[in-house]
Amino acid sequence: MNRVKKVKSTFSIKDLENISGIKAHTLRIWEKRYNLLSPKRTETNIRRYSLLSLQKLLNITLLYKHGYKISKIAGIDNAELPKVVLDVTLKSNSEQVSINALKLAMINFDSVLFDVTFDEILTKNDFTFIYVNVFLPLMNELGILWQTNAISPSHEHFLTNLIKQKIHIQNEKAQKNLTPKDKDKVFVLYLPENEVHELSILFLNYYILIHGFKTIFLGQSLPTESLENIFSVNQNLVFVTHLTVEPNKDVIDSYLLNFYELILKNSTTELAILGPQQLNINLTMLPDKINLFNSVLSFQAKYFKTDVFT
Repeated sequence: MNRVKKVKSTFSIKDLENISGIKAHTLRIWEKRYNLLSPKRTETNIRRYSLLSLQKLLNITLLYKHGYKISKIAGIDNAELPKVVLDVTLKSNSEQVSINALKLAMINFDSVLFDVTFDEILTKNDFTFIYVNVFLPLMNELGILWQTNAISPSHEHFLTNLIKQKIHIQNEKAQKNLTPKDKDKVFVLYLPENEVHELSILFLNYYILIHGFKTIFLGQSLPTESLENIFSVNQNLVFVTHLTVEPNKDVIDSYLLNFYELILKNSTTELAILGPQQLNINLTMLPDKINLFNSVLSFQAKYFKTDVFT
């Protein structure tokens, strides 16, 4: 019988190393010399750390990586530590400090800290910068933490949905402010069947809108056959997708051949593919009108006909 996995409430020292980035050897020294953490021990003398200990360590790590000496951090009262961290976060220009603050928000299931951190970054940078330099590295870290069982799926889902909320808000603003450069050209954004990793395609929709082009956003897990209906609205289309895990390596080539036959063969449209799954495509079998891109910059260079940002 499948059981719902509970939120982790205790952590090994290896978990703490993976989440904080501080080596286990260093953590033991801090523990012994400064009494920063107080783990419980199992009957076999293995350290187990509470959620409160992990939260405290993330605060300590954030200050430490921002230049605070560990001896100074040890002198900060536990009740004052979160206030000092918040002050440092709001004044910092470091993306890593922001990432650590968002990880702390995740561990605490603290949407207020997430919002405060995001709003402060947004006062200094545009949303594209935040997505590329904060959200993407953060999600890459979370993927590793989830795979190593350092965090639970509920942590990942909590943070992913907060990020998704921010992208939706930016999409709505961009849609309202859109003045199309080319009223006839439309980008159709979708994910293939069984592909549910939606963050990247949501960001691509925003990215296309802010560069002055109309979009039709269809979302996740769509059969290829259903895309034929779009031609009744417009013939000057560019289909855009981001392949994270699907179609898998065993079927991706046949998927693209089928897409070509159904959608591209008798039309003037194209398919633009981004995402890691494109590495499994057999380039010798790649049909015409299908273009692969390793970044939004290469995508922009082809379709927007403007200078790429740096």
